[in-house]
Amino acid sequence: MSIQIGDSIPNIELRVMGAEGPEPVQTADLFAGKKVVLFAVPGAFTPGCSKTHLPGFVVKADEIKAKGVDSIICTAVNDVFVMDAWGKAQNADEIIMLADGIGAFATALGLDKDLTAVQFGTRSQRYAMIVNDGVVELLNVDEKGIDKSSAETILAAL
Repeated sequence: MSIQIGDSIPNIELRVMGAEGPEPVQTADLFAGKKVVLFAVPGAFTPGCSKTHLPGFVVKADEIKAKGVDSIICTAVNDVFVMDAWGKAQNADEIIMLADGIGAFATALGLDKDLTAVQFGTRSQRYAMIVNDGVVELLNVDEKGIDKSSAETILAAL
């Protein structure tokens, strides 16, 4: 069963790229006392994720933050080096690129997806959520496409 509205985000250690290289970060620290928009993609540098999903949040970042959002976080089951390179390639300076290298976060949320048939292995489902002080207030999971988890949809929900 996946995480639901009203549930708390599980505390998992993940990675972000710091000034000196990869740094561990606890999800509890990213969400505690903050209003956060979190969105997940199946993979960095993949077509839908690179052409539509992440760019939408890059373009709308200021509008989203103007609605009282402290942080925008993008996560994927990719390593920290890939997430960092993808963020730089997409000019995602206002977005925390959170590496879920082994899929522990996606699995803990119950939002993992087996894409072994297309040689991707276990990845994250495509979703977006609004989290307030670690508690899920909105959860939109896309079965196909990017409509439910787009920056525009999340902005309208704020």
